[in-house]
Amino acid sequence: MNPRIAAYALGFRSISAFSGPPLLPSRQIFTPRHLIPLSTCNNLGRSLTQHNMSTSTDDDVVDIVANIGHVRQMMDDAIASCERESGSVRLVAVSKTKPLELLQAAYETGQRYFGENYAQELMTKSAEMPDDVAWHFIGPLQSNKAAKLVTVVGLDKLACIETISTIKLAAKLNRAVDSWNEESSGEAKKLGIYIQVNTSGEETKSGVTPGAEVCDLVKQISEECPSLSIDGLMTIGAPGDDSCFDTLAECRDEVAKVLGREPQELDLSMGMSGDFEVAIAKGATSVRVGSTIFGARDYSNLVK
Repeated sequence: MNPRIAAYALGFRSISAFSGPPLLPSRQIFTPRHLIPLSTCNNLGRSLTQHNMSTSTDDDVVDIVANIGHVRQMMDDAIASCERESGSVRLVAVSKTKPLELLQAAYETGQRYFGENYAQELMTKSAEMPDDVAWHFIGPLQSNKAAKLVTVVGLDKLACIETISTIKLAAKLNRAVDSWNEESSGEAKKLGIYIQVNTSGEETKSGVTPGAEVCDLVKQISEECPSLSIDGLMTIGAPGDDSCFDTLAECRDEVAKVLGREPQELDLSMGMSGDFEVAIAKGATSVRVGSTIFGARDYSNLVK
């Protein structure tokens, strides 16, 4: 194994592209799993949720340590090349349809931020992974599932819902947060959210339209949903269209004015496996990387 990648796994090298909160005592200790046959992981993972996990042949192996080390190095290089501050970009490891074995292997390298697209899958995995994992929900969330997601995962683990594009969903989440706080004995907490923006204008993409629509929604949420914290903006963008990243950055400037905050106080969640380096150059503070870390997904058996 490349010494640089091995250092990531052993913790001898500081990670400037931050992968999660400081290590805290967790309720579970996992044995190292650096080389994991996908077939084994998939067999273990199918019982996790109602979603059948991805399948593969016995010969396929996912080297999580090497993969995540490579991604972190690419992030470090991209951050350095545009002279941004070391550690200024969060890595969210997108683990949708992937079994716990792969998430556990990523966790052992120091990864603490994980992203899921399906509410049931996040609820199941959050109960099995250590308590110091910070979960980002990055898929479409039906308003009738909002309360259950908050209740089951809890605000100690659910760090952010990245896909807010309607006041209806925001209001549902706000009420769910209020209920969770009423039942919690600790200090009241807010739920972090990102506003999803459709920067490409594609009908197949979710999100609000850049400009007045984004600002109006932000204003409404800030006035009507006090238990939600608007922490940034998110976009998927069109493949190969880097201007989508510029559009999101422009939206952030407008949203910051509405909120009376500095633009740098708001996250830009943009960039995935194929374009996260470009997104970093365009100002991303959070990138969502899945297949480059966990391997290709097979949706043929996916049941929602």
